[in-house]
Amino acid sequence: MSLRVAHVTTFYPPRNFGGDGIGIQRLVRALASHGIHNTVIFDADAFAVLSGRAPPSVPAEHNVEVVALSSTAPRLSLLAVQQLGRPVAHAARLRELLAPGRFDIVLFHNVSLIGGPAVWSHGDALKLDFAHEHWLVCPSHVLWRHGRELCTGRECLRCQLHHRRPPQLWRHTSLLERHGRAVDAFVAMSEFSRAKHREFGFPFEMEVLPYFLCEESAAPAPARPQTRPFFLFVGRLERIKGLDDVIPLLREFPEADLLVAGTGGHEGALRELGRDLPNVRFLGRVSEGDLRALYAHCEALVVPSSCFETFGIILIEAFRAGAPVIARRLGPFPELVETSGAGELFASTDELRSALRRSLADPARRAGLAAAGRAAFSAHWSERAVLPRFFDLLARTARRRGRLELAERIDEAARHAPLR
Repeated sequence: MSLRVAHVTTFYPPRNFGGDGIGIQRLVRALASHGIHNTVIFDADAFAVLSGRAPPSVPAEHNVEVVALSSTAPRLSLLAVQQLGRPVAHAARLRELLAPGRFDIVLFHNVSLIGGPAVWSHGDALKLDFAHEHWLVCPSHVLWRHGRELCTGRECLRCQLHHRRPPQLWRHTSLLERHGRAVDAFVAMSEFSRAKHREFGFPFEMEVLPYFLCEESAAPAPARPQTRPFFLFVGRLERIKGLDDVIPLLREFPEADLLVAGTGGHEGALRELGRDLPNVRFLGRVSEGDLRALYAHCEALVVPSSCFETFGIILIEAFRAGAPVIARRLGPFPELVETSGAGELFASTDELRSALRRSLADPARRAGLAAAGRAAFSAHWSERAVLPRFFDLLARTARRRGRLELAERIDEAARHAPLR
């Protein structure tokens, strides 16, 4: 009998912000392609309320059932979960959906607004929680204190007020510890994120499993999008992404462009910063095909995030396409760049300036970094490399919990999974 897997998450594409939702969707699609039935349970109110936009529909996919939860009082429903750390408006529906015997495995992703820690206790499936953000130890999810600095110590009340979020009552109780005992394994997306959770007092041990991408097809390389050399930025345009530190440097590189792919709340300020720089171009949202061409032909992907990310999906997207990376020496980026040997790290404006200059000066060096990135992607972050680790994690967790029959079924699914 095929494994039955549920995914419980606040956001799911296209009703999502940022890369974590895309990472969840990639896992769902990978499992579905291997004959495993997936049920995605997400909160439709969260995206609608936080984006202020009409929510787009979720397309139907083979082996994927999508359950969107919505309330007649969406703002009140979300506030109740945020404050109490438990499902309120959707409590009965979640108990029904996750009832004992319905699923073999439940994967919790971002449950901050769909049920909080209390949702972990629903049902009797094998349960894993994936820490796509630092929500488990940070009310604002990003360890960015007072909206202006890296968080190196807790000042949560003042920080929540700065972010205009009501303080979360449940964080002053033992709710997380009590319901966390129902989770069979917590999973961090990088070694750095596991260490950061430990540093901030997360009381449970964590496994590490990175994001992955499918290998690219052997199709011909996409056409070059422009003749001039260019650097590339991909991501949400928010202050924590660090692009403010990059744009002014383009004054010193008139021979090259900076192409910015993405949108966000800080976009207006960034456009103003680059208003008199003709070599800084904002592309808005970019399709997957166009993004592939940008990665393939940029001199380097610049990743200047000034906050503690949990992983960095755009780095492995760049490696897959053969784009070198210039990333801030912060968070998980050293882990990824040093493993790949496909880029440089910077910690100051001078180091960033030198890295940009080297990228333009030596095409042969770029070719070598591109080859290293492609090889490292295949070895460490492709579906072929990561999905066996995922199945192994499930089977080990099932055996540790004494669920031997389930472990055997997981092993059987892994043996018959055609890796891409």
